[in-house]
Amino acid sequence: MVRNDSNSDVVYQNRLKTAGSIPTHIAIIMDGNGRWAKSRGLPRVAGHKKGVKTVKDIVKACVQLGVRYLTLYTFSTENWKRPKDEVSTLMRLLVSTLRKEVDELNENDVSLVAVGQIDLLPKEVQKELEDSVERTKNNKAMVLNLALSYSGRWDILNAIKKITQLSLQHELEIDDINEECVSKFLSTSNIPDPDLLIRTSGEFRVSNFLLWEIAYTEFFVTDVYWPNFNRKNLYEAIESFQKRERRFGKVSEQLKNI
Repeated sequence: MVRNDSNSDVVYQNRLKTAGSIPTHIAIIMDGNGRWAKSRGLPRVAGHKKGVKTVKDIVKACVQLGVRYLTLYTFSTENWKRPKDEVSTLMRLLVSTLRKEVDELNENDVSLVAVGQIDLLPKEVQKELEDSVERTKNNKAMVLNLALSYSGRWDILNAIKKITQLSLQHELEIDDINEECVSKFLSTSNIPDPDLLIRTSGEFRVSNFLLWEIAYTEFFVTDVYWPNFNRKNLYEAIESFQKRERRFGKVSEQLKNI
């Protein structure tokens, strides 16, 4: 079972639950690990390690709030361009984190999945990831989706290739290619589009993340570096989300008449 960390935290969570709808799916661009470390005169790996601790607490908080899906931008396709030593360190950190945290994911009833070019990851990472996904597959409280070696453009391009192949084989008619069809062939096909996208470190860009899926997602940007991001920051993002009117192309009056 998930343990509440304090009475004040429980009060805050209950207030959020009664104030409005909790996002079904939250996506997070976890940015600022390196800058957090640099500002303290520490190596970049120190920021990544501290960022893992943040992930643990945010996952717990989301489960407690009733968030059904949490997608974390863990490693982008572009991140392969970073110095080899840093990439190797990140891969080792990913392996050790998966090994350490899978039991806690089970305790919190969280199932782990991953999207991206998983075949580009080191074999050890692939094996550990596959094992963690298998060991948590029956959990029901929340889906934790790791975007690894992921690129939104890659995902859309991959979907186009699949659709084109089916069309050439006369298994898919041109008139059947619509938004629903494209979504079906994305790596996120089994996950609803994000309701809320959080980006840490103050950068105002999506960095090739879930480009198709965030068409109507609400954005929340904070200057806080990811290692310093905490439950209070998460709650503030959800409070901001709850105050917004999601019209999906309609006008306010139409929503009031539903």
